[in-house]
Amino acid sequence: MYFPFKLPENRDFDVVGFGTNAVDYLVIVPEYPAYDSKIELTDYVQAAGGEIATTMVGLRRLGAKTAYVGRFGDDREGDFGLQTLRDEGVDVAFAEQIENARTQIAFIIIDERTGERTVIWKRDRKLAYTAPEAPAEIAARGRILHFTPHDARACLAMARAARAAGTIVSIDIDNLFDGLDELLPLVDIFVSSAAFPERLVGIKDRKAALREIRARYGCAVVGMTLGETGSLLFCEDEFVRTDGFEVPGGCRDTTGAGDSFRVGLLHGVLEGATVEEAARMANAVAALKCRAVGARTSLPDRPELDALLKGGL
Repeated sequence: MYFPFKLPENRDFDVVGFGTNAVDYLVIVPEYPAYDSKIELTDYVQAAGGEIATTMVGLRRLGAKTAYVGRFGDDREGDFGLQTLRDEGVDVAFAEQIENARTQIAFIIIDERTGERTVIWKRDRKLAYTAPEAPAEIAARGRILHFTPHDARACLAMARAARAAGTIVSIDIDNLFDGLDELLPLVDIFVSSAAFPERLVGIKDRKAALREIRARYGCAVVGMTLGETGSLLFCEDEFVRTDGFEVPGGCRDTTGAGDSFRVGLLHGVLEGATVEEAARMANAVAALKCRAVGARTSLPDRPELDALLKGGL
């Protein structure tokens, strides 16, 4: 089954990303600490992250032309985060550093037994976009617009511009935000965590919840990630259930696994893959990401992805 939309051609970018970036401080511990206790850490790492920035890096490593639109603080973390995107070849002409703002940070506790993590984060209000501040003109320069709806009114402006230009709109969503009922009808590709559809539509059954999202908002593809067990997508009135891949060498950190899933899925869309093939790519990229600590550290290149898909890793 193929995706029920056609990508525009002759654009400056394959994917334009609008939304979150972060600098992560990852702390690895032997086991998750009990309340009111002390524990010696095994190691700690500073690494760049953030849902949309990470996805643009992942797609770039797979050969796509990507642009990141978002805001950093004018602090050391902002300098670091912005430079990591430049180093990866992501276009940052529409990224900016805001005076007297602090870059979004996250403190992430990783249980080294399983690689599962707990995220404690903070985003400076000065980094938010209003609708008039959204650089909607760049939405027409990509084949796909991919965003997180943290600044929902700004995303609405971007999505409207994208739709007017024939750009495919993709959303990374895991929380409820004001304005979603107006925004989601403009979305072609809707992927969330497993828990979110019930929160959005009040239906516990996973398949029924995805059906309701499709009926209510009209998204062409609706899906959820299911952690190590894979994913579930709903498209053209069919469900595509795809198993996850075993992490080569064992799972060290799940931070950014959902972002990585979206990397593989959008890569499949760009490649003209079937929904089934794209879902396998998405789960493969997520598994490869989990090989090392950090959201972007082990995002694969094309040969690594192809090798896992063919059973070579």
